[in-house]
Parts: sequence; C-alpha cells; structure tokens
Amino acid sequence: MISRRLLRVKALQVLYAFNRKEGDDMASAHNELALSIEKAYDLYIYLLLLYVEMAYVAESRIETGLQKNFPTLEELNPNRKFADNRVIRYLRESEDLARVMRERKISWSGHEEIPRVLFSRMNEWPEFSAYLNSQEDSVVSDRKFLGNLLTGLLLETEDLLMHLEETSIYWNDDLEFAVIMIEKTLKRIRDDEEPTYFLLPLFKNEDDEKFASGLLVNSLLRSNETRQLIERNTTNWEIERIALMDILVMQLAITEIMVFPEIPVKVSLNEYIEIAKYYCTAKSSTFINGILDKVVKEMKENEMFVKSGRGLIGENE
Repeated sequence: MISRRLLRVKALQVLYAFNRKEGDDMASAHNELALSIEKAYDLYIYLLLLYVEMAYVAESRIETGLQKNFPTLEELNPNRKFADNRVIRYLRESEDLARVMRERKISWSGHEEIPRVLFSRMNEWPEFSAYLNSQEDSVVSDRKFLGNLLTGLLLETEDLLMHLEETSIYWNDDLEFAVIMIEKTLKRIRDDEEPTYFLLPLFKNEDDEKFASGLLVNSLLRSNETRQLIERNTTNWEIERIALMDILVMQLAITEIMVFPEIPVKVSLNEYIEIAKYYCTAKSSTFINGILDKVVKEMKENEMFVKSGRGLIGENE
C-alpha cells in the first residue's frame, strides 16, 4: 500500500504545481493528486512484472540452447532455478495480478528489450551465479534473491532507470517507495503455504485514502491562515524571501496538525522535516524545524488544534 510518507510527498508536489500555475483550481489539483497516487501504484505493479518478463527471457534462452543442432553439455542440462523461481511462478499464476494488469493496462509489451538487457546483466552478476549454484532451494531463498536482484542490480542499471523516467514523469520520486512495497509483497509469500492474495492494496485503509485528499484540500483552503502563522513566527524574515517549497512544507505540516486529531504533533513535525531534507535546500530542514516549533507553540496557546486518541501521544512532554 502507498505509505503516508509518499502521500505527503504527493500532496506537496501537487501543492507546488498549484502555486506555480495561474488559474489552476482545486478540482484540477485534487484530480492531479489522485492520478499521481495511482501512477505510484502502477510502478509497483510494473516492477513486479519485470521479474516475470526476465523469467520468460530465461526460458527462451534455455529453449534456444536445446534446439541447437549441436548444443553444449550445459545447454543440454540447463540450470532452471531462475526460470522456475517459485515466487515468479506465483506472480505468473496470480489471477489478482492478471486482473490488475488488465484494469490498469500495465505490461512490458513493446519494451521487451529492457528485460533482455537486464537478463544479460544479471548473467554477469556474481550473486546470480551464487544463487544458481546454491544448495538452498526454497521459497525463502527464491524471494531473497529477487529482493537482492532489484536493489543490488536492476535499480543500479542505467537502462532501466532511463526507461522508467521516459515511461512516466510521475515515477521520478516513486522508486524508493515502490521498492518498499515490493519487499513487503515478497515477505507475504511464505515457504509453508501457497499464497492466495499477496498484492498490496493501493491504500492501507479508508483513513489513508481520505488522508491524502483531506491534506491537500485543507492546505488549499487554509492557505492564508497558515501563511499568516508562518509570517508571524519568522523573525527578521519577510515571507516573500522564503523559498516557496519551504513555505509549502510548513503549510502542509501546520494543516496536518490542525485537521487530523489522531496524528501526534511530533509525528507530523518529524515527517515534514524529513521531507524537507529531500525537497528543499540543504539548510531548510533546520530552518523549518525552528519556525514550526514557534508556530506549534502559538497554536497551542490559542487552542487552534485538538488531539484525540493516538494523537495525544507526546502531548504532555
């Protein structure tokens, strides 16, 4: 499922685009957020299918070797460990994955050269040889290899990275999150049982689905209020001199604290400070941290938010 960290990032990106475009409206921003989230899930499915495509390449190479007039001893006795990888077999046989592929129109059709290139690179990879020759033969070893393959080779290969960048502009910031989703998916496939449904859903639950749209819409609606809070707490700084991305990160953080009573203040602050490290300047996270501390203090004094349930964690510290 899409993590809340990624949902926050998506809201930030759409909010930034909204502020850069004249005449953009809230409905367009909301639609753009929904599309961006859907595209992140598409990347997760696309990378899962890459395993299947590479296994097809393995089978094709094996068949080609067997059909030669004078096959080598190795070609007559091929190592089928990767082609028969149990986890890949589950992916190939999964009705749920097939349904998602159809519904989302996701496939590697037309780009078969990428799996072929990646398979050739894998053949030269020492860990692939170690996997093929290992005495361990189980679902656990199969899924461990696939996890290492993704992070240790595939996402280090320029051909794949360039292909993903060219395929969707939405995928530039989604790779890290897609990898986490794939790792969670692989862990769902256990050695002692046939998996029935192992794909992660788009959202963890209904709360997460509402969180993303609620965060964006309320950030837009409360823009003037949150900007005034920031301006009052930026000593010796005019708000016009603060980088737009810094302002938007703070606006989202303040909005989240105001609107979502079940999220602890510290969680919101930590999340946006971490996001600032990636999407703002080198010194922004420290600057944002200092301003938000002052803003939260003012908000508490004026009872501008109420926390409940899990949101009360850390409130008395």
